[in-house]
Amino acid sequence: MDKKTAKDRIEHLKKAIGRYRHERLVLNKESISPEAEDALKKELFDLEQEFPEFVTPDSPTQRVGGQPLKQFKKVRHEERMLSFNDAFSKEDVNDWLERLSNFLGRKINGPFYAELKIDGLAIELVYENGALVQGSTRGDGEIGEDVTQNLKTVEAVPLKLNPSGNTLYPNHLVVRGEVFLNRKEFDAINREQIKKGLKPYANPRNVAAGSIRQLNPKITAGRKLDSFQYDIVVKMGQKKHSEEHEILHNLGFRINENNKICATINDVFEFHEYWNKHREKLPYEIDGIVIVADDNSVYDSAGVIGKAPRAAIAYKFSPKEATTIVEDIKVQIGRTGTGTPVAVMRPVNVGGVTIAHATLHNADEIKRLGLKIGDTVIVSRAGDVIPQVTKVLKELRNGKEKEFRMPSHCPVDGAKMVRDGVAWRCSNPRCGARHREALYHFVSRKAFDIRGLGPKIIDRFLDEGLISDAADIFEIKEGDIATLEQFGEKSAGKIVKEIETKKKVTLNRFIFSLGILHVGEETASLLAQKVSGIKYPSSAKASAGRQVSRPKELEKFFKNLSIEDLQEIPDIGPKVAESIHSWFGESRNVKLLEKLDDAGIVIKSDKRHGTSDRLKGKTFVITGSLESMPRDNAKEKIRQLGGDVSESVSKKTSYVVVGSEPGSKYEKAKELGVKTINEKELLEFLK
Repeated sequence: MDKKTAKDRIEHLKKAIGRYRHERLVLNKESISPEAEDALKKELFDLEQEFPEFVTPDSPTQRVGGQPLKQFKKVRHEERMLSFNDAFSKEDVNDWLERLSNFLGRKINGPFYAELKIDGLAIELVYENGALVQGSTRGDGEIGEDVTQNLKTVEAVPLKLNPSGNTLYPNHLVVRGEVFLNRKEFDAINREQIKKGLKPYANPRNVAAGSIRQLNPKITAGRKLDSFQYDIVVKMGQKKHSEEHEILHNLGFRINENNKICATINDVFEFHEYWNKHREKLPYEIDGIVIVADDNSVYDSAGVIGKAPRAAIAYKFSPKEATTIVEDIKVQIGRTGTGTPVAVMRPVNVGGVTIAHATLHNADEIKRLGLKIGDTVIVSRAGDVIPQVTKVLKELRNGKEKEFRMPSHCPVDGAKMVRDGVAWRCSNPRCGARHREALYHFVSRKAFDIRGLGPKIIDRFLDEGLISDAADIFEIKEGDIATLEQFGEKSAGKIVKEIETKKKVTLNRFIFSLGILHVGEETASLLAQKVSGIKYPSSAKASAGRQVSRPKELEKFFKNLSIEDLQEIPDIGPKVAESIHSWFGESRNVKLLEKLDDAGIVIKSDKRHGTSDRLKGKTFVITGSLESMPRDNAKEKIRQLGGDVSESVSKKTSYVVVGSEPGSKYEKAKELGVKTINEKELLEFLK
């Protein structure tokens, strides 16, 4: 991304996030989910890391929260209440650790204190001589709201300290923690809402925040809020963050006993993975973990960047909602010829999987959303269902977005598209079936040989709008598959891994995979030998030493061949030559080759042709089954020795190899007087 584009995107993100935060924190109104807002903040943070010259004091990454509500007395915090920068992946965490190590000038890899990140409201508690004298919200980090009377209604917040053992408290003590609502109380509150004919609350965090901001403490008391404390602001001799939790416990505060000291960052990852899988068993909601350098000297030396500590970070769980950009809208033709518009998105992690596609169902749905190509959108995967584009963030538009229109002609066969209710279909009734068969052929054993991608799965991908042509197969992400019913992350991973391993293919297999009319396996092999005369650039070398080509180069090669040139190839007559010439002349086929090229397909020049010229000038036809080897292996060995293999018997055929249960080719050989040999005689040729 260039600087001008980055600056423009940063400005749009700052304005939008500022608006959403103000509505949520000051007006108690939620326009988008906290998860979607987090995704936008993460995008802004990453851009500011890449282009630090565009960081300004008013950036949302430099602030903690909105201004305090006017109805409450303002409270200035003794020390600024910080928030955490977010990480959403192991890569993000490792990047944070690298930045921390670079800043301190030494490698930091533990120990860490890992805490469950409660999805609640941050608070500060002040005690004088062991008695609670003030409780406040975080506010903007510098100034919060005095909600002492409300916090006194929370049983988990001690009104007077009750130290145990040898732990003594100072005359002046400041601690910080979180107020939250557990699942049971949240469900009970919503049942009451429904009974009253009112709309149920969206999530426990909103109820907790709203309860603390109630002017009437009796309402707060009725909500049965809970609280954990996790930080001591004053010095009490603590050298480790984990010691602060012990001190808090000894003073009578409620701490989260699920928190853990982790020796290394890998231990942190295991902690994160465990709670990501088991969080539903907790009586309260968490949205991730907080990773803190356990050594307070490391934490203090690292200091603060913006309004977040350098030596701590929030490692969020995979969100059910995220934001991304719709880079294109493609129309996929399904099995019945129905055209389904599909959003091609910048890859984004939603619900634990990375997705790049989301169905838009039909043209009416695009109109309802007001979606344009280039828009920033919210993608939702509530309940682990198929990802849906749920909202367009129009305020992030920069004027370069494009309107989408359904194509007038089918992208598969060029026939006219016709409207049928809310759907658009190809007017050719055979389109869907032919398209399906072409894709079956493309992944078949003698073509790309993509194991596990059989007809049923191809049909499913077509129905869900994941693929419109063969090239789309190589752009599928694990998350696109894992979100489908009857699929899981394990099976999705296997399919994507298998697809990735088949991006390199020999010339003969590639040509055969294209499904050109009248071009079978043998003709594809003959064409591959013709193509092997291409002069490749010296830089285009495969790791195995074979020369390689790309689909675009192949298209250029055949484009320069006339029908007459093609007919000079053995066994290619006028009809086959016309079919090949016509295929490479059609624009949609050229586009497919370009897409395959862009997808990273590498075509290997099969150097097995011509390793010897012992059988040069001899043409073989094999009929029936061979005992010593599969027929395909026998054909390859013939080619390695410079011979040709044909599917049909003619007067030009040198030998017909007769195996067990031969077919009509044997009778044709006798009719034409072509010499026949058995398997033993063939093996003599191949020695």
